[in-house]
Amino acid sequence: MKTYCFRFFLVILIGVWFANPGFAQSLEELKRQLTETKQVIENANQVIKKLEIQIQALEQQQAAIPPPPAVEITPPPAPQKGRFSIYGFAQTDLIQDFKRVNPDWNAALRPSRIPTLEGLYGEDGETIFSVRQSRLGFLSEHPTRWGDFSAKLEVDFFGVGSDAGQTTIRPRHFFGSLGPFLAGQTHSLFMDINVFPNTIDYWGPAGMVFLRNPQVRWTPVAGDTTFALALEKPGNDVSWGVAETVDENGSLNSKNDLPDLTARINYRGDWGYVQAGGILRQVGFETKGLPDSNPSGDALGWGLNLSTNINTFGKDRIVLSAVYGEAIANYMNDGGNDLVVVAGEAETLPLLGMAAYYDHYWRNGLSSSLGYSFTRIDNHAQQTDDSFKLGQYASANLLWYPWKNTLVGMEYLFGRREDKGGASGEDHRIQFSFKYSFDKSFGIKEE
Repeated sequence: MKTYCFRFFLVILIGVWFANPGFAQSLEELKRQLTETKQVIENANQVIKKLEIQIQALEQQQAAIPPPPAVEITPPPAPQKGRFSIYGFAQTDLIQDFKRVNPDWNAALRPSRIPTLEGLYGEDGETIFSVRQSRLGFLSEHPTRWGDFSAKLEVDFFGVGSDAGQTTIRPRHFFGSLGPFLAGQTHSLFMDINVFPNTIDYWGPAGMVFLRNPQVRWTPVAGDTTFALALEKPGNDVSWGVAETVDENGSLNSKNDLPDLTARINYRGDWGYVQAGGILRQVGFETKGLPDSNPSGDALGWGLNLSTNINTFGKDRIVLSAVYGEAIANYMNDGGNDLVVVAGEAETLPLLGMAAYYDHYWRNGLSSSLGYSFTRIDNHAQQTDDSFKLGQYASANLLWYPWKNTLVGMEYLFGRREDKGGASGEDHRIQFSFKYSFDKSFGIKEE
């Protein structure tokens, strides 16, 4: 466009030149002017051509230079969100017992609490109402730069120990965890909570490992394969052998100098999972009130717990567990002694426990659980005849969820106890339960 404007201006200039008669006085002068004008035009064309070439070169150079990269503005990280939950349930149990058990434990069926002496706790038959299973929990969770943090506080109202038989607050879970580390009271690493079948009896199968224990835990491997280690609070149940001569001023007490070492490995797949738990512990006894607390002694306890859940049809599953070891009764859901004192020495007692259940879902909102479990202790010859030897447990139920968060269930329970001396006792009961659950979560922004 600039080239054509220049040429147009040049033509106008020439036209003005020729239109002015003062410029041309002869033919020779006009020829000379024409020649000079042609030369000017030719020079102008050459200049225009050079300018066009330079413009093209500059345009090509500019096209070859990449545009400056776009500056990415990273927005500030959004505030991390945590979660605080209040959860639990209110449950009422109506139990019709056809025999009798220790009245401090009549709201649950534990074979070890079944009398082997007829009429020890009164005539057969008892009706029991209990709300002790009701539960209340608080859970706080949020991410941190060191990993996910959670803290849990959970209680029920099933009194044990000195509160046995009472409806009173009982700690279940009190712990905090950060990334792979955990400290506080929760399920022992030696146990597998997922083998607890879908029953409404509070205590559940006798032959499985079940203990909520104070501990410190480390889980270095997590995922489809999980591996964890823990140091846990020790404890044991010890008794005198029948041949022991004991000073009346001394009292037999368990002694635990070291924490229990537990470990667990779990592999999970679409079919279910398999788990192995192990424990190594030092257990002992001492005689308080005597010089140097003697007699006293220690022994090595150990155990291996194998468990699995196998998916079958729909939501159905097979639940299996088997545990064997020495001096591990303290970790069992129901059992006897860990140690017996023989000739002033601590003797560990071997124990075998097994549980097998099938959880079946008839349709949405209707399910059943059927199974059997036992705990057996290889009694020492020096134990008393009334020492616990074998506990058997079986149950079958029908559970109905008529609407969300509501359960109505009926369960038949059977228990049997056998002592070292051969005495035995059994119990049959039917339990009806009504359960109303709640779970409310609140989002929390972490600034």
